[in-house]
Amino acid sequence: MNRFSSEKIAVGISSCLLGQEVRYDGGHKQSRFCRQELAEYFDFEPNCPEMAIGLGSPRKSIRLVKQQDLISLQASDGSFDVTQKMLDYTQHRLPQLGHLSGYIVCAKSPSCGMERVSVYSPSTNNAAKEGVGLFTAELIKAYPLLPIEEDGRLNDPILRENFVNRVFAFHQWQVLAEQGLTVAALQAFHAKYKYLLMAHHPEKYRKLGPLVANIQGPHDKQGFDNYIKAFMEILRHNCSRKNHTNVLQHLQGYFKRDLSSQQRSELSERIHQYREGILPLLVPISLIQHYLREHPKQYLAQQAYLSPHPDKLKLRYSL
Repeated sequence: MNRFSSEKIAVGISSCLLGQEVRYDGGHKQSRFCRQELAEYFDFEPNCPEMAIGLGSPRKSIRLVKQQDLISLQASDGSFDVTQKMLDYTQHRLPQLGHLSGYIVCAKSPSCGMERVSVYSPSTNNAAKEGVGLFTAELIKAYPLLPIEEDGRLNDPILRENFVNRVFAFHQWQVLAEQGLTVAALQAFHAKYKYLLMAHHPEKYRKLGPLVANIQGPHDKQGFDNYIKAFMEILRHNCSRKNHTNVLQHLQGYFKRDLSSQQRSELSERIHQYREGILPLLVPISLIQHYLREHPKQYLAQQAYLSPHPDKLKLRYSL
């Protein structure tokens, strides 16, 4: 089965990022990357918590306010408080989102922001960028494994690829879980993601092996839960050039008996040039894929590392 089949992956998104005019000023924050590129593979499910609780657009802006240890959601002029409305809405809405494989939220929003949202002091009216949007905070609590990212951070090529990697990997796990988890299925899944996990965090990857070995059987729910929790934690780490280079050298080893000395030298040079920042990751990856077509190796061909997401997204062009 093609991992990148015509069936799209369900991903939640702040409505304004798809161009819907739902912001407090009646405008939007359309993301070209989301709407024009990711939309080919993601079935976006838009949501605007502020519209959902009846605030309308345009509307008075709202903000997070901290009083002692409590965070509330209030109008910027203090004329109303919608904290309880937002909490009631999240309690109703979140149980409906268990099918999602990822979520993209609007940065700096007091309802949707993922990090560094301004939190105001009612006494001084000063703000500290230390908050999380009220809806997103509850989303993270309800679905701690769900890949979540902000639109602004997706402009960073490393963070962009990291998020897309996590969405596709988490979706594969969800498909596996729906089919029924078995020890054999887990072992195959773990083998497929070996080198991608190594690229993200080799030390933590090595600790995953014992988790797989200790699964007691298909009814060991805690064992499977422990595995996917550790798996997704590894993918949260950004890949480094050092880790990518290490993985590329491992992959190179599969061809040591197949390639001529000139070909081996060329591949080594491309890997070195990537390590030095002269070439993007795509170059040595493409060369390895070329040699893999000439010298098929089943274990290597199944590795998610070589194609963790559709090539058409061009996410490795600038890594």
